[in-house]
Amino acid sequence: METTFGWKPTNNGEAPEAIIRYITEDELKGTGAIVEPGIDEQLRRAFAKGLFTGKSGQTEVIPTLGLIKSPYVIFAGYASGRGAEGLRLAAAAAAKAARGVRAAHIELLLSPAAFGAELQGAGVEIVAQALTEGMLMALHDRKPQKRENKERFVLSEVSYRPVDSLLSSPDEQAAWERGTARGKVLAEAVAYARDLTNLPGNDLTPERLAFHAEELASEYDLEIEVIDEWTAAEQGMGGLLAVGQGSVNPPRMIVLHYKGAPSSPDVWGLIGKGITFDTGGISLKKGLGMEEMISDMAGAAAVLGALRAMAELKAEVNAVVVIPAAENMPGSRAFKPGDVIQTMSGYTVEIVNTDAEGRVVLADGITAAIRRGATKLIDVATLTGAVMIALGYEATGAVTNNDALMTDVLRASERAGERIWQLPAYPEFMKDLRSDAADLKNGGSRYAAASKAGMFIGHFTEGLPWVHLDIGGTAWLEANRGYEPKWATGVMVRTLIELTAGQ
Repeated sequence: METTFGWKPTNNGEAPEAIIRYITEDELKGTGAIVEPGIDEQLRRAFAKGLFTGKSGQTEVIPTLGLIKSPYVIFAGYASGRGAEGLRLAAAAAAKAARGVRAAHIELLLSPAAFGAELQGAGVEIVAQALTEGMLMALHDRKPQKRENKERFVLSEVSYRPVDSLLSSPDEQAAWERGTARGKVLAEAVAYARDLTNLPGNDLTPERLAFHAEELASEYDLEIEVIDEWTAAEQGMGGLLAVGQGSVNPPRMIVLHYKGAPSSPDVWGLIGKGITFDTGGISLKKGLGMEEMISDMAGAAAVLGALRAMAELKAEVNAVVVIPAAENMPGSRAFKPGDVIQTMSGYTVEIVNTDAEGRVVLADGITAAIRRGATKLIDVATLTGAVMIALGYEATGAVTNNDALMTDVLRASERAGERIWQLPAYPEFMKDLRSDAADLKNGGSRYAAASKAGMFIGHFTEGLPWVHLDIGGTAWLEANRGYEPKWATGVMVRTLIELTAGQ
């Protein structure tokens, strides 16, 4: 169902099923009017008893019992001054409360007490975008594949009612509508990436991932190349072929082109790891938790989601999106520790750990992007468990060869509310990747392993500006968090858009 946004209710003039009012602790302590005297009294009684404190992320649902036309008022605690991310989190809490009472049509009361400081600081468009992203991302979770399955709850309509002359000018309302439109595009792109990542491995093989990319290309009239195992061999993609050779489902190199600025020489190369299932190969993983390895293509989902948003926004940028897709299986033909392979770049790699396969396919992905005109490179990958040791589930790790590009990525991540932490890339780390049998090997000691894994990829960038984003801890969650659901999060979609097509 499509969610509509607007200043006036479009549901045949009917009252919304719930009104959402963001509220601060100062308002709760005061005596001023909030919504309606009787409802205000109930709210402040709950506050006096400590049942609702107005803390950020907290909600209180009060049935109106006919005092106003809407059946419910949802109060969402909000600490003013927390910026766009605070707005997203507050909107997420309110949206979940609306889902709890099955209120598909909601109305937001936009009060100066809650939003005045943010509107002046961040600006109208940013506030609207953040609220929209928070609401829609919070309501999108994994849809179980059950015989009897309820439809996923979605908002059908969101309307706005400013109070006390807030956002009264046509220019402000136009800016608000631009913000909600952009927020909706980004939230839908995140949802697309989540749905793709959550697909089971028996459904999402490399060939099927290519099919989804073809559907996206068809929808947005994009140029696409799907390179099969035969053409990959002709083009020398030895890394991709080695990783995929142990599976009955052959690998694919997927390349999509977005040309939003034909006269510009700049081309973003967005490379997403597309391991559709990872057993570890001959270096077999432990069985406990292996089912989560359906998420090893979350990098591919992120770059596809970003591409979808670019096309929706008609972003004036150029991008080549590359996805090396393979299934890492311990079949009779699987590559082995001790094998030496030649990558598309011509560099040779000694395989010391077949569970360090992501960097091997990304080596060919980087080269494929460069040969198709990329001038700056971003790779996104669930690359290591080591990044989780360093950063937990809280941040994406980054490795770079270019401080200026890294600064741009960090600023984009701040706007998106997606934490990134730069890891060191000391030259000494490369000593551990030296091989006596090849140009380099695909693993070393466990110390500084996340940095070394990134630097392995950086070896293939041919000196172009490059940032590696390791989403090993942020792409998949064990429990709901804010506007991120259990399982796939769709992380880095919004950062990539803020980076390549930011306002």
